[in-house]
Amino acid sequence: MARKINVIDLYIDKSADFAKPILTHLRDLVHVACPLVEEKIKWGFPHFDFKGEMMCSMAAFKNHCAFGFWKASLMKDKHQLFNANEAMGHLGKITSLKDLPTDKIMLAYIKEAMQLNIDGVKLPTKKKSNSIIVRVPDYFIAALKENQSAEKQFTAFSPSHKKEYIQWITEAKTETTRNKRVETALEWIAEGKGRNWKYERK
Repeated sequence: MARKINVIDLYIDKSADFAKPILTHLRDLVHVACPLVEEKIKWGFPHFDFKGEMMCSMAAFKNHCAFGFWKASLMKDKHQLFNANEAMGHLGKITSLKDLPTDKIMLAYIKEAMQLNIDGVKLPTKKKSNSIIVRVPDYFIAALKENQSAEKQFTAFSPSHKKEYIQWITEAKTETTRNKRVETALEWIAEGKGRNWKYERK
């Protein structure tokens, strides 16, 4: 069975009390379904890779947890569990173990995601466009949802303004630096300021 890494142990230990049993259970299910899974921390939260590709991930927030599949758009979703609009991930806001599907269903979904990686199935490539495309990381989307003022302002920003913030945040060399930049960004965005507001002509 694949090794569980300490950095994810620490992530779980630092999570809110309600989240610890949820994250632990989800992690165990992934290992049961995919014994050769590889654990990693990406974008600040736990990911599970298989065959060199991302397979699924989980995260804890102040009041809920989230779990998602990297190739969810290619999965059958037989039990119609996916609800990407409600929260980050695909299972909605998970506040207790009771919010999760049965272990049997979860194992089946994880095995389906695993099979996609075994078969080498790739996500469809997005068509290139001349317009500015801004991909907002999931962790920043989650942070914005916790700050309504910032979320409203960010939504109204031009693509170029959004891109400046996202580049600044994602270029952080360490998680600590990235978290500080996220905090600062939320403060500035809530005030309607662009990333380079200090240098803008008044």
